[in-house]
Amino acid sequence: MSDASRRYEAVFWDIGGVIVELSSVREGYAAFVGELAAEHDLEPDPALEAWKSALGEHFRGREGTEYRTAREGYRKATAALFDGDPPDGWERTLDEATSGTLRAENGAVDTVEALSEAGVTQAVVSDIDTREAENMLSTFGIRDCFEHVTTSEAVGYTKPDERMFRDALEGTGVDPAATVMVGDRYEHDVAGAAAVGLAAAGYGEDAWGPEATHEITALPELVDVVGVRR
Repeated sequence: MSDASRRYEAVFWDIGGVIVELSSVREGYAAFVGELAAEHDLEPDPALEAWKSALGEHFRGREGTEYRTAREGYRKATAALFDGDPPDGWERTLDEATSGTLRAENGAVDTVEALSEAGVTQAVVSDIDTREAENMLSTFGIRDCFEHVTTSEAVGYTKPDERMFRDALEGTGVDPAATVMVGDRYEHDVAGAAAVGLAAAGYGEDAWGPEATHEITALPELVDVVGVRR
């Protein structure tokens, strides 16, 4: 049952930089390359720079909003350290290294859980691989709080392509006018959401601008933005 004082009935979440602390992801990459370097007698710092460069090149090579999977980028980046042929077991090493460093943004888990307990519909709209998104949400114990997960891998495009937001709307059946998107990037999350009739909460100054319905500095502020009674 909805609360008559509630401003929104649904919240769409970005993952990277909103639910997941991005620095923890970068630490996982460094731990992964460090393990490879130790095992295969590579210089760790040059190896990490080469790995990151190859990964960046992979993503820069996409056309427009068409998505290139992170998993393929990881394979290419790792292969670049070994003359085109990544070592056996590299994927398992990567998964273990990145899961070991993963941290949630301050207040993210508590806010997701508070909104879920209040009966607010929640979904993910994120430029990420599906498996990676599911693993992150499960790691934090909040997967069951989300009715739908929209990923760029599943849709084939990245935000601000409207197909990303429309997939989440179709997956949840919520009214765009009663939904707020929270993200940390202005053009992708905020302007992209506004273009399809969603309200948008810009998390951090990089996401603030004329299309932001709300500007927040801490994720627990979303509870009041939505209008959930404390």
